[in-house]
Amino acid sequence: MDFELNDTQRLVQQTARDFAQKTILPVAAAIDKEERFPADVMRGLAELGLLAVNVPERLGGAEAGTVSYALAMMEVARTCASCAVTMAVTNMVGEVIARFGTPAQAEKYCRGLADGSLVAGAFALSEPEAGSDPGSMRTSARKVGDQWILDGQKQWITSGAHAGVMVVWARTGGPGTGGISCFLVEKGTKGLIIGKHEDKMGLRGSNTVGLAFDGCAVPESALLGELGGGFKIAMMALDGGRIGISSQAIGIASAALDEAVAYAKDRKQFGKPIAEFQAMQWQIADCRTELDAARLLCFRAAALKEAGKPHAKEASMSKVYSTEAAVRICNRSVQIHGGYGYTREFAAERHLRDVRVTTIYEGTSEIQRTVIARSVLR
Repeated sequence: MDFELNDTQRLVQQTARDFAQKTILPVAAAIDKEERFPADVMRGLAELGLLAVNVPERLGGAEAGTVSYALAMMEVARTCASCAVTMAVTNMVGEVIARFGTPAQAEKYCRGLADGSLVAGAFALSEPEAGSDPGSMRTSARKVGDQWILDGQKQWITSGAHAGVMVVWARTGGPGTGGISCFLVEKGTKGLIIGKHEDKMGLRGSNTVGLAFDGCAVPESALLGELGGGFKIAMMALDGGRIGISSQAIGIASAALDEAVAYAKDRKQFGKPIAEFQAMQWQIADCRTELDAARLLCFRAAALKEAGKPHAKEASMSKVYSTEAAVRICNRSVQIHGGYGYTREFAAERHLRDVRVTTIYEGTSEIQRTVIARSVLR
């Protein structure tokens, strides 16, 4: 078993770290405070190849592998979780199109996502009444001549107001998961209505909106993959996406732990730094142990995906453990900071707000446990 990174992985990690520390970190607090979509950051990530880390080179991607992608996500999330989730969804959309799209679709959209000209990608699966149960979705698509007409609503769509292309799931057949297909919808398409920006607890620089499709007409060529094959595409995309969210949570928790350690060494009570008290040391020890365990689970899932091996269970194990551990770590960081951790003077409170949603989106912790249990009991 080899725990060493290869040259490509080290290069991607260092590239992401340098950019994140020099360019993102100085503006991270402002992005959160102003609820500012990180357009400048996205352009910078595109220039470095970090919006298409696992997309083939022939389509403009870096083709650096899933482990490299996880490493890059950790570094970006360590400075700004809002930038990281925008990056994550864009990478996921590019991978989906590269894998399931026609040559023409892949050439057009993968390149546009990779070079930043499409700004971002969006993944439109969830609906107001269909979250953990995508088989109950109501958005429909009907064939009229050489077009598909989409009607319905989507909810919680990351980058929905900015994305140049969206992957949209809609019902083209009967009930259940077998009647769902997948479509590519460009920004500005007539009948696509962008809803209000959600006023969220965290990730406030990440744009999250609802979408409405009111007679939204897309060409016949907008169908992604096979008719009725949309559910399979969604599940395969989410397996990889869960590795990305695991990486995001690890990055946020890494920052929270770094700040807790620095504060504990500096803050003095009863005549000595609080880092010298056992109560603080045990909290920091638990944080470090859980963080390392999370990283190993994440890298295992990423390595399996990169090798083309089954990884659904491992991705779910990584996500449920990493995200829940990250919430605990960020919560401890606030506790170690004491009253200061509850103020915006320190980043600890932002990390706690940002990390909380990682146990919810791209499959709740409860769904991850269901996936794991089904695999174990099969």
